[in-house]
Amino acid sequence: MNFKTSYNFDFMKVSKYFFIFSIVITLLGVGTLAFRGLNYGVDFSSGTNVDITLKQPISKQQMEQALAGYKLEKPPVITEGSERMAIRFTEVLADTEEAQLKKDIEKLSPGSSIEVNIVDVEIARELQRNAIYSVLIASIGIIIYVSIRFEWRFAIAAIVALLHDAFMVISVFSIFNLEVNLPFIIAVLTIIGFSINDTIVIFDRIRENLRFAKLRNRSDLDKLVNSSVNQTLTRTINTMLTVLVTALCLLIFGSESIRMFSLAIVIGLAFGAYSSIFIASPLWVVLRERAGDKKPNNRKPQEV
Repeated sequence: MNFKTSYNFDFMKVSKYFFIFSIVITLLGVGTLAFRGLNYGVDFSSGTNVDITLKQPISKQQMEQALAGYKLEKPPVITEGSERMAIRFTEVLADTEEAQLKKDIEKLSPGSSIEVNIVDVEIARELQRNAIYSVLIASIGIIIYVSIRFEWRFAIAAIVALLHDAFMVISVFSIFNLEVNLPFIIAVLTIIGFSINDTIVIFDRIRENLRFAKLRNRSDLDKLVNSSVNQTLTRTINTMLTVLVTALCLLIFGSESIRMFSLAIVIGLAFGAYSSIFIASPLWVVLRERAGDKKPNNRKPQEV
């Protein structure tokens, strides 16, 4: 069985090492989630956000000194800019504390505009539920689509790869205790969309090659998948690098408010690119082999 390809790399041979790597990261992530949990930002926990439009610049050190006398359980997160400053408290400020804060800011920068927003515990819990529902609904939709356009084994492999990508990002954030906020959830959903796109391209090529394949054993199946991945490798690399460069620019040159979003995108792109190649495709081979289905798919493929 010969397939003409631009590359000749044996992805199936090394895929077991990536399985091991993913399992190790998953176990570390599960461990840190169980014992420490995620470092939720104020979006997912009760607290107070203070956004200030400055008339006169205030340094981070000045604001920290002004807040030193406040009785706070945890120090607030202060994000400074040339014309704006954001203060995120991990607890809800009392009316007296809020009034005092406004007076202190007025002293440091007279005439500044101050906006105070409070995140309630119930609202925070609702945001968490909605975030989980978003991922689940997206996953169910992908399973239905892939099952209709391809077959159930493709759908299972694709959704495992997607959940793998999402959980890898969550695991990294948990292991390094990075802050999880609403932009992080948006990043995870973006990663899911990007990852399924690459996976579908590879699966479509596998389906095309199945029309001409004579599969007698596992070796023939491995050759078919290797050939299909090699044939789409240039497209996968170009797409991943294009998006990755943009995400890196956001991470390096973007503001502090989108730093965690950009970092999640960068991590997710890296995991998404390799999961489409080293997780989804080998998993499809395992599912097909265990089902004992080695006959080629002679159905005329639908255009994607």
